[in-house]
Amino acid sequence: MKCYTYKLNRREFLKRSAVAAAGIAAGTITRSVHAKANSRIGVRQKKIVVIGIDGMDPSLCETMMKAGQLPSLKKFRDMGGYRRLGTSAPPQSPVAWANFINGSGPASHGIFDFIHRDPSKQCAPVFSLTETVPGTGSLTWDNHKVPLEFWPFNHKSPTTILKRRGIPFWHYLDEAGIQSAFYDLPSNYPPSPSIKGNHKCLSGMGTPDMLGTYGTYQHFAENGPLSPLDEQGGRRSRLSFQNDTATAKLIGPQDQFLSKTQPAFIEFQVHRDRQACAAVIDLPGKRILLREKEWSHWTPLRFALSMPRPLPDKRVNGMCRFYLQEVAPNFRLYATPINIDPSDPAVQIAEPADFTSDISDKLGRFYTTGFQEDHKALSNGVFTDDEFVDQANYVLKERLQLLQYAQENYDSGLLFFYFSSVDLQSHMLWWDSKDKHPIRSHANAQKYFGVLKDLYRKLDRVVGDIDRQYGDQASIIVMSDHGFARFQRQFSLNTWLRDNGYLISGYAESIFQDVDWTSTRAYGLGINSLYLNLRGREKYGIVADGEERDNLLNELIVKLEKVQDIRKQRVIQKVYRTDKIYPGAPPQSTPDLIIGYNTPYRASWDTCLGGISNNVLMDNNSAWSADHCADPSQLSGILFCNRSLAQNNPSLTDIGPTILSEFGLPIPARMEGRNIF
Repeated sequence: MKCYTYKLNRREFLKRSAVAAAGIAAGTITRSVHAKANSRIGVRQKKIVVIGIDGMDPSLCETMMKAGQLPSLKKFRDMGGYRRLGTSAPPQSPVAWANFINGSGPASHGIFDFIHRDPSKQCAPVFSLTETVPGTGSLTWDNHKVPLEFWPFNHKSPTTILKRRGIPFWHYLDEAGIQSAFYDLPSNYPPSPSIKGNHKCLSGMGTPDMLGTYGTYQHFAENGPLSPLDEQGGRRSRLSFQNDTATAKLIGPQDQFLSKTQPAFIEFQVHRDRQACAAVIDLPGKRILLREKEWSHWTPLRFALSMPRPLPDKRVNGMCRFYLQEVAPNFRLYATPINIDPSDPAVQIAEPADFTSDISDKLGRFYTTGFQEDHKALSNGVFTDDEFVDQANYVLKERLQLLQYAQENYDSGLLFFYFSSVDLQSHMLWWDSKDKHPIRSHANAQKYFGVLKDLYRKLDRVVGDIDRQYGDQASIIVMSDHGFARFQRQFSLNTWLRDNGYLISGYAESIFQDVDWTSTRAYGLGINSLYLNLRGREKYGIVADGEERDNLLNELIVKLEKVQDIRKQRVIQKVYRTDKIYPGAPPQSTPDLIIGYNTPYRASWDTCLGGISNNVLMDNNSAWSADHCADPSQLSGILFCNRSLAQNNPSLTDIGPTILSEFGLPIPARMEGRNIF
């Protein structure tokens, strides 16, 4: 980009010099040069505001606009600024937002699912977005392993890397001197660097908690398990009171300095007052008083990582919030996942690194995990519906405070702001049907769907406020990565593969145990992914590349697309060959087929992590009662603008190229997208 600008300026200079030599007055040259400089300044001062609302659904938007309930979005629609936005295949958030970031599909960024697999370990699951690279070297000392990162040892500590490949579109803005600021951007942890210093970003979805997970709450109750119980998304412990005082532990990050790694922890005490319906939580250096049904503020936590004597222990900072659910007769206390403390982060979650502390200096502490609404607490029965909604409302309140900060610190260039609220509340509250809900009565299903509709109205008011502030001076884009649908029935892909002779497993409950890989030709892992047991790629691969592979893929497509439920309803809308829709994708990490489910079907919970169920088709009995991991044709996102749109079928890959064009920059050849204007 810099080279391009230099050549252009040089040509203009030579051209004008030649004209000047022919007798044009010096004043004319000066005016031309000034006009060029002013034009460049004008581009840099241009404003584009992008509001990303994860999971906002076009059908619900259209229904609510027709009823007059979304006036701000309707205003944009009436200006010619509304289209359904094409999503990714599959329509999973990490894939979709990576499409947005690169202006191109998975062949460019290499993200195909939440879960990928390591073929060198046959089918070992790995996170698609990040990877922790082990450290190299350490000094063994008094049952500790201490990395010495200075010369002459030059040991390296473990590091986390972003696996998303390719060049993000803001890199070109950065090079051109155009400012950009992204708040809670998905699919960008750890944050990619700013080469020229014109880009700021706070990482969003994909950012872990201090335990290295996507979010692990901790729950303490009198009727808790006798021994601490780890469950998906949480940990439960029993409180044993003596004279209304109990002792418990908050589990923190792994102590990597110990020869035998184990988690660090903070011991605390709980003192309850039954008559006052209140409790005191005593942490080291901190006392918290809570009444029943009350939330604490963010509580700073310091975890000690032990070092051998006489070295002092290292300490890392985290934070959590407590919620006192019940004092008696069964004392229950909830603690949020241990978030990275933005005022002094243990790992880099923003670019530049001090961006988080700049924000917290103004706003105080705030959620930093990628998934902030605690859906797992509701799915696991730790939260009631109302408690989940209450916690989600607090997340939205924080997000709106962050938006105000973003606006106060925005002058020109690109401002991107992300809302997670619609997506995670839709998973738990969406129900647009008279059919039986998995866990709620019909009345309650409609009540909480109403809560979701109210959230749409709140965000419409946010769009209205942004329009009033920037509408006459900025291009405003409101977008979502996908829509939503009910999730009523589960399809166990591995069970189907077993029953049809493609996966030889006997009575195994998982592809990680007792699978005969010498006879297995295909397996499922992740939400939408199917892999062949390909020779030369998988560790125990048997399917030959070429004709055998092609015949097997085509056979699987035909059979899977014919699968029907007991009511003769088609389960799978379309099966995609990735080598056809994503030519050039890296073969080692790319699934061979992407399953596009017909709503209201989705992959079973077992399938996502390689499970093999007893039945191929089952009811979904989870509070997670809606989803978007089906066929992309059924789950378009939304695109609203305060300008008329020229493209009739815009896609996520079009937004980045549009932004570059609006700032006067060429669209790189590696991008698939077009200018929507």
